[in-house]
Amino acid sequence: MTSTVPALGTRTAEGSALQAVLLDMDGTLVDTEGFWWDVEVEVFASLGHTLDDSWRHVVVGGPMTRSAGFLIEATGADITLAELSVLLNDGFEQRIGSDLRLMPGAARLLAELTAHDIPTALVSASHRRIIDRVLASLGPRHFTLTVAGDEVARTKPHPDPYLAAAAGLGVDPARCAVVEDTATGVAAAEAAGCQVVAVPSVAPIKPAERRTVVGSLEEVDLTFLRGLMTVML
Repeated sequence: MTSTVPALGTRTAEGSALQAVLLDMDGTLVDTEGFWWDVEVEVFASLGHTLDDSWRHVVVGGPMTRSAGFLIEATGADITLAELSVLLNDGFEQRIGSDLRLMPGAARLLAELTAHDIPTALVSASHRRIIDRVLASLGPRHFTLTVAGDEVARTKPHPDPYLAAAAGLGVDPARCAVVEDTATGVAAAEAAGCQVVAVPSVAPIKPAERRTVVGSLEEVDLTFLRGLMTVML
């Protein structure tokens, strides 16, 4: 998608200061948060270990280095972080190849943003190989750029991915609306200074300053996102 990014501080014709929309992937646009846990359970079972279901909330939404490292330490599995990362990515790719569903409202929201030439970035803690596979279903035309977890020095919950996306689009992070589904992603977006829309997928997220919580993407459209910016003016 080719977009013209407004100069910093300017408003669109509708009077909003929204400059870009930055979207998380797993659990936000595609129904895959459960896939990661299922793959982790299967991989550790093959290594002779059973994962405690309570660990699911610990590993959801974060970078693979954090979740895989936690599970290795928790189980004492005899495997390196690099080896485990390959197994998890392989297992995840197999799953999305056979069953990848978009979250309710995702297709409509992406189509609307594209139709109005809104600069849009996909910002995920997943690795590039995973993002590129998912993009085939989401439609790469909907994104001006994408940022993968293995392409930044520090991924979520650090602000680096969202700061990189804003810089790549040439926009002010404070004029970006971020859509996230986990506390980890929300923390990264808020640390970057963005306005956040939280659509909780696994664990509840409470409203806060510069954070709006909704039940699904079906409640989110361009007018809604622009409205988040106008309340800041």
